[in-house]
Amino acid sequence: MSDEIKKNRLVPWLLLILPAWVIVSAGFALVKYFSDEKSAAVEEAQRFAKSVSGTSIADDLNKIINVIGERHIGEPEKLSATSSMIRGMLGPSNTGYVVKTVNGPGPFPILHITIPSEKVDAAPLWLLTSYDSPPGSRGAERNATGLAATLAAAQALAGDKPARPIHFLFLPHANDLDSPVAETAHIASQLIGSTPKAILCIEAMGDAETLIFTSRDATALPTIEFADLGKILGAEVICLGEDTDLASILFEVGLPAVRIATRPMLLPDEADDNLPFAPTLAASTGRLIELVRRLAK
Repeated sequence: MSDEIKKNRLVPWLLLILPAWVIVSAGFALVKYFSDEKSAAVEEAQRFAKSVSGTSIADDLNKIINVIGERHIGEPEKLSATSSMIRGMLGPSNTGYVVKTVNGPGPFPILHITIPSEKVDAAPLWLLTSYDSPPGSRGAERNATGLAATLAAAQALAGDKPARPIHFLFLPHANDLDSPVAETAHIASQLIGSTPKAILCIEAMGDAETLIFTSRDATALPTIEFADLGKILGAEVICLGEDTDLASILFEVGLPAVRIATRPMLLPDEADDNLPFAPTLAASTGRLIELVRRLAK
């Protein structure tokens, strides 16, 4: 049989086999895709399940205060290391969030994560914290405890389905007054917009279990929602007449922010390098999480 005849007989078989092979291989690809999607969803749900514990809080505090240390523009590598730590803890390989980076006024980003809700038009809740420290200080209460509490809250709330969106912003500049603090606050105000349910600024969370709520806007947070979680004190008492806390800075750019803490602002000469008692911070963080869940209804 000539080669030409063999080729002519082979062509119809190829025309039949090739489409069938394409269909079968595409089917296998789709099965694998949906199988991988399902596995990823299960894995993500498992990553989300992390509750607050004194052990994990202690570990985070040690990393921020002792391993990284001072975190400001005079120590750029350490400020960048803190940013990387936040992204690593909350990102896809751990908690499962998409961590958005927003350009700040300098080389250090504002980090943004979101817990969406079914009611996309509901007024959102915003939690802000800073990840820097003052120069010359490891910044235990300015602001390692606020950062650790906010990270733990984001991990604990990650599996929630709130009635309103919850946003977290991690700011690189708030405690170093030589850094672009006002510019950072302005960018944050643009992200937040004009219709938030509440803006909570988290700092100094390691001194006690009971929360202290302070705002220069007396109507910023409905008192009925947190009466059993903490107490309201005047800004002139907690901020000691200064306007350098994050909530006050945001108030100056038109946002009714509330300072959430467990103590007044630190005095200029007050030591702030020692590790706080982790179980106390874990307890105050638990109250913060409960507050957020109430406000997100």
